[in-house]
Amino acid sequence: MADTQAGAERRRVLIAEDEALIRLDLAEMLVEEGYDVVGEAGDGETAVRLALDLKPDLVILDIKMPIMDGLAAAERIAGERIAPVVILTAFSQRDLVERARAAGAMAYLVKPFQKSDLVPAIEVALSRYQEIAALESEVAGLTDRLETRKAVERAKGMLMTTYGMTEPQAFKWIQRTAMDHRMTMREVAERILTETPGEASDQPGQ
Repeated sequence: MADTQAGAERRRVLIAEDEALIRLDLAEMLVEEGYDVVGEAGDGETAVRLALDLKPDLVILDIKMPIMDGLAAAERIAGERIAPVVILTAFSQRDLVERARAAGAMAYLVKPFQKSDLVPAIEVALSRYQEIAALESEVAGLTDRLETRKAVERAKGMLMTTYGMTEPQAFKWIQRTAMDHRMTMREVAERILTETPGEASDQPGQ
């Protein structure tokens, strides 16, 4: 992974964690995997300020932090469309995961985590963030945006179940089909949901 990441443009990551030792370990893991740690914070308020200043590609936030907690910071960072957010949570904070998602977090890591857990969480966060950006560029109204996201989520699930696609592959197929046929992603998603797989004119993967 480190080689792949180094070969491409290195992703810039901001870390916010009030425990210095965990922050140090996390920074080391990220550097070993080929990411650039461009900023570190010990509280949510500093994290938001650094995110606004540095415009990183990704922000990793611990939930429990002084001054401003990770959920509030995630809400600010997601609301400003600065970068995707990965939330760090302890086992005892699993109930906060839904609140983290509502705040705009794209993925989460449960502490203690291994390096093997880190990269998949980052990739999920980046992928979901790109999907949402693509959907939001297509529709302006908030209600339409939510309806579009719901339709696309359900259509992705159907493609994943029927054709064994991964979530990013399913989204890319919907996006590409929309471009090829000059349709919106919502229209493509609704066709997927109303047609049986055997009736689809363009089979995924062809």
